[in-house]
Amino acid sequence: MKRSSVLQGAHCVTLYRLDSGFCSLRYGLALIMHFSNFTMITQRVSLSIAIIAMVNSTQHQDPANAATEGPLTDPLSNRSRSVKDFGTRAAVYQWSTETQGIIFSSISYGIILTLIPSGYLAGIFGAKHILGAGLLISSLLTLFTPMAAEFGVILVIAIRTVQGMAQGMAWTGQFTIWAKWAPPLERSKLTSIAGSGAAFGSFIILCVGGLISQALGWPFVFYIFGSIGCVCCVLWFTVIYDDPMNHPCISGKEKEHITSSLAQQSGVLSSLPFIAASSCTVLGGQMADFLLSRNLLSLITVRKLFSSLGLLLPSLCAVALPFVTSSYITTIVLLILIPGTSNLCDSGFIINTLDVAPRYASFLMGISRGFGLTAGIISSTTTGFLISQDSESGWRNVFFLSAAVNMFGMIFYLIFGQAEIQNWAKERMITRL
Repeated sequence: MKRSSVLQGAHCVTLYRLDSGFCSLRYGLALIMHFSNFTMITQRVSLSIAIIAMVNSTQHQDPANAATEGPLTDPLSNRSRSVKDFGTRAAVYQWSTETQGIIFSSISYGIILTLIPSGYLAGIFGAKHILGAGLLISSLLTLFTPMAAEFGVILVIAIRTVQGMAQGMAWTGQFTIWAKWAPPLERSKLTSIAGSGAAFGSFIILCVGGLISQALGWPFVFYIFGSIGCVCCVLWFTVIYDDPMNHPCISGKEKEHITSSLAQQSGVLSSLPFIAASSCTVLGGQMADFLLSRNLLSLITVRKLFSSLGLLLPSLCAVALPFVTSSYITTIVLLILIPGTSNLCDSGFIINTLDVAPRYASFLMGISRGFGLTAGIISSTTTGFLISQDSESGWRNVFFLSAAVNMFGMIFYLIFGQAEIQNWAKERMITRL
């Protein structure tokens, strides 16, 4: 057994050395995500750079959204016109500082609106499609921003809000892909390569955005970085896949390296719910006896309190699961908390038989365990049926159904639960003459 473990460990180390280099598909994915983050941050900041020329206060306009242009000459009649002269024909708008503040903040409002729904949608449609769609929408809206400015500030605000919603879809779903692509020992490197695109994009747009606006005109700030985003979308939909198992270009060695690394981690993660369950059981028992020994709460209150915690907390975690699939860490934490917090019931209704009928505690416990086993059989059958219809929506319905059953049980126990010894369970003294 020991020799086998050593050989298995050596095999994993060998795989890591073979496929941990930068000439692998997963690092190519990291570079494309770097490019995507670069594109999205430049599209977000582009308005902050271009607006200096868009609202040039040295030019006077009377209407609120009036535009001023240079001489309307035919460009074909003067082929020698310089690029700088072309830039001077870009429209200039009279937007107040308050209006500018609303325009700047509108994209942040859009991002906030889609942070949680994007994870839910990524679980249904796949992270590749949700992220790619968000990047594509953001790029197209960037291209249309100069045209929107011509129609009025309201349309600019609307476009920036929708663009923020699109970028919110693209930002949050990246970790869903890394959950299946990044070996545990390489997650920091891969995610840092991908995430550094935002910092690099900020640097580039701040360096060249003003030069583009001055040389070509402020609309070209949007045209250039919107076009870059469209090119990035082509790479995204071509190269990115949700799962390495389905990628047509991945090598066998790299696929084996990723799957074996994640399998090792899964073994460790599988043990965490049991650690959480045992910890919550011991902690719950200590807390319940502490509350009773100090006369802080009555017996029935303690039983109902821990029963409520043991049923409500895992239900909340189960309901939240379908909405946080974009976050690998959050999903793991919730999956650990569900069995962990449910064991708080051990200090609640599970030992309530000792309170209401200590003489028949074993008999009643056997009956309750029988109901529990029956529920396990029904739940397994129901789960299989729901998943067979559709795996994504099936698991979501399983979580919702389990939460509903827990809520029904909690309400029932809160209404009818007791802690006094029942009359039928009291010992009767028999007097012999």
